[in-house]
Formats: sequence, structure tokens, C-alpha cells
Amino acid sequence: MRTILLPKILLVVCFFAAGLIPGVAAQEDVAQQFQGFNLQGYTDGGDKAWDLKGDTADIEAETIKITNVDANQYGDEDVNIKARTGVLNKTNGDIHLQKDVVITSETGTRLTTDFLHWQKENDLVETEDQVTLFDDGIRATGTGLRAQPGLKIAKMDKDVTVELERDPDAGVPETVTITCDGPMEIDQKVNMAVFHDNVVAVQKDRVLKADKMDVTFNPETKKIEKVICIGNVEIIQGGNATYAQKAVYDAREQTFILTGQPKLILMVEEEGNQLDVSP
Repeated sequence: MRTILLPKILLVVCFFAAGLIPGVAAQEDVAQQFQGFNLQGYTDGGDKAWDLKGDTADIEAETIKITNVDANQYGDEDVNIKARTGVLNKTNGDIHLQKDVVITSETGTRLTTDFLHWQKENDLVETEDQVTLFDDGIRATGTGLRAQPGLKIAKMDKDVTVELERDPDAGVPETVTITCDGPMEIDQKVNMAVFHDNVVAVQKDRVLKADKMDVTFNPETKKIEKVICIGNVEIIQGGNATYAQKAVYDAREQTFILTGQPKLILMVEEEGNQLDVSP
């Protein structure tokens, strides 16, 4: 049993030495490799805050390189984090995770990526790589992420695509695809996702465009309840088009409320002409 003290963190390390040359004393500046590696961090009150396991660990002066990382964070919601490799900074306790990184929350929300920087002290995970987020009825992909480890609050930076289900009671196709240039923010505490810049939502033959789109979900079913579109709103269905500066869509009632110079253009099929209906 070895105990390592880091700033504000108590790490308890359990290991079995492996790969050391018999009869040769290890030098302080030479990495040592161990198997059966286990770290545990505690709060000031003595409760376990997190633990981290690995198959092997190369202990160097400033870092610990770990293979097959399996970590848990404990608190209001427990979180599991896995990766093929990780590098622990012995000074601040941060961990750089690489290859097949998977975060799974206690409620089943899951995130996958190839690189992740885990700041335990700040309760933050972030990456500049492509990420995929899975939740009940939701699949989101994008580039760049900043989130809490529990994934209750997350922000994808750019090139966002979200596939989600609408309330089946509304009698419309269940799958909606929303894309945006980004960023896109998810806050599960208020059951909302906010899309920014060049937002396009598609469901079957209906296309909805806006500068910004706020999507509210039912906290129980995770289905869409309401969509608020702001800025250069365009609604296209068939040959008809509607324009406004703001549109509020009620998914259950299947109704739009348009404000800000609304304009409706209808295609008259019999004559092949357009009918402009404006206030």
C-alpha cells in the first residue's frame, strides 16, 4: 500500500510491481510500471469522491500513465468513465483520457469520444474531438464538448446533429432531425436543448429553419413538448412556405403561433400559381 498526497486530494494506491529488473534499484527519474493499479479520492469530510482503476500504470515524476482506465465519480449522481489509456497529472489530479472513451451516468445517459480531459476539482469534462451523446429518445453528435461528468448540463461546440423523438400522441412521425452550426446546449435540469446558428429541423416533408431554436422536453417521456424559433424563421411544407421573426410550436396541439411580420405563401395547385397571404 502506497499513499500519495496531492493538493486537496488523498490518493490511495494499491499495486503489484511488474517488469522491474531484479537486483537493480529503481531511480527516481526512471518510470516504474505496476499492475493492479487503484486510486481513490476523498472529500474533506472523508466520503469517497471518486476512484480510478487500471490494468497497468507507469509512474513518472509528474504523471501516471494508466491502461484500461475504469473510473467512478460519486455524488448527487454516480458516473462511470472508461478509456483504453489515461494520463493522471500528479500535481492537480486532472486526467487526460484517450481511445474509446465512454462516460455513463447513473440514469443511463452515455457519451463516447476518443479524447477527454477530466478536471475532477472543477467537476468538468471537455474535448475538442467529435462526440456522440445518447439519452432516452435522443442521439446527438458534434465536435467539441464541455460538460459536467454526469452530462446533465453539456455544450457541443459545432457541427451538431440531433435525432430525437416527438410525442407519439401527436399523431406525426416520431423522428425529428435538428442540425446547427453550433453551439448547442443541453440542460436536463430544465429539460431543454438550445440550438444556435443556421438551425434546421426536419420531420418528413416539413422543414423548420431559424437562427435559434429552443426545444423543451417532457421530463418523464423525454418527448418534445414545445419548440421556440427566433430569428429569420422559415417553415416549409410541400409547396407552402411561412416566414416570421418568431414561431412557437406546440407539439401536442400541432399548432404554430407566428409573430414578427408573419407571411404565408401558398401554392395553388390547380393553376400552378402562388398566393401571398400577409397581414
